[in-house]
Amino acid sequence: MNSTADTASLKALDRAHHLHPFTDFHDYAKGNGRIFSRAEGVFIYDSDGNGMLDGMSGLWCCNLGYSQDRIKQAVFDQMQQLPYYNNFFNCSNQPAVELAAALTKIAPDGFDHVFFTNSGSEANDTNIRMVHRYYDLLGKPEKKLIISRKNAYHGSTIAAASLGGMKAMHEQAVGLNYIHHINQPHWFELAEPGEDQDSFGLRVARGLESKIDELGEDRVAAFIAEPVQGAGGVIVPPDTYWPELQRICNERDILLIADEVICGFGRTGQWWGSQTFGMQPDLITFAKAVTNGYMPLGGVLVSDKVADVLMASGGEFAHGLTYSGHPASCAAGLATLDILHEQNIVGRAAEHLAPYFQSRLESLIDHPIVGQVRGRGCFAAVELVANKETRQRLAPDSAGAVFCRDTANSLGLMVRQTGDAMIMSPPLICEHEHIDYLMDKLTAALDATAQHYGIGD
Repeated sequence: MNSTADTASLKALDRAHHLHPFTDFHDYAKGNGRIFSRAEGVFIYDSDGNGMLDGMSGLWCCNLGYSQDRIKQAVFDQMQQLPYYNNFFNCSNQPAVELAAALTKIAPDGFDHVFFTNSGSEANDTNIRMVHRYYDLLGKPEKKLIISRKNAYHGSTIAAASLGGMKAMHEQAVGLNYIHHINQPHWFELAEPGEDQDSFGLRVARGLESKIDELGEDRVAAFIAEPVQGAGGVIVPPDTYWPELQRICNERDILLIADEVICGFGRTGQWWGSQTFGMQPDLITFAKAVTNGYMPLGGVLVSDKVADVLMASGGEFAHGLTYSGHPASCAAGLATLDILHEQNIVGRAAEHLAPYFQSRLESLIDHPIVGQVRGRGCFAAVELVANKETRQRLAPDSAGAVFCRDTANSLGLMVRQTGDAMIMSPPLICEHEHIDYLMDKLTAALDATAQHYGIGD
């Protein structure tokens, strides 16, 4: 798939028949997308042979890059032995059993059970079902309300999108009426004049307490949040934020759901973002990096506090998915965990890659269109502005960041744009030379964007 003719044919077929996620169908039908045909290491290649460093690890999931033959072989071998069987009706399979056990060994203390799904979206749907079942069994059926955050992303099913707080998604679907939202801890966007990060963190966290008082503590069941908001723009909360939220949940009989679909498996510097920020969740959502993105798999780590109630009395948990605990996906998960353990990927990334990545990014703070650099571990965001003092944006509708993203892509760097921020999460196996490459391309894209908008001439 290297010829121009083949690429042109593929693009025509794509425009004619393929409806893409999170895409303007009208514009794409007239546009010129990109077809990816192969990948190697931390680089992806399109059907014309153009290479790009994958600064997004796929979609926050290929933490080990694209050349992990051990994972591929594990899937192949499992397909030869048992390509599929369901886990309903008291049935199971060896990879699902072994992966559930392996996940509890790396989970925070007090997590000894796993429920498998196909994705993070379905895992968050499952969280809703578990939370409601938990309080029903405790004799508190009125506790049905769940609080989330504005600009949160928790998936794209009706339930998961309702948990999320993204306006565009809510405008296109009728959400669940028992989900409510409070402000996100985005200091750069929401701080009052002169408000430092610690004061802001406390104020925004206490918005949860106010919302509980408004709705009624006897009706609120859970609070869900990512340790760091990923798709929302890599929003790293102030240090005061999570301790205050934890206090509120503990005092108010509110279950805490940590959505670790992006933060889990080493992205923040520890196995779980919950550990990085000192959280004590009751449920943990996982997906993406659990199989290095090679196979679909998600799930919920269930704390003993919740599992003990769910298992204490009879009655069916009336929820499940055809592919829950799919044997080939679980085989991929086992191989992924083996690599993470044997090569000390999480520790090496925290000790060597993350400090270098973050220090290199900090050098961008003096760039004329960079208003803030924020990050933790191996992901980060660079906020773009036209004026550093007033934080005026480059252009309406985040057009400046879109221009910067497209320029970076054309230069050979895959990064994303969220709002007016450039966001990135390079694979945990990157070497310093890959970070240097990322910085060279990103800096060139920022320079081109500044020139395009006549800033810093």
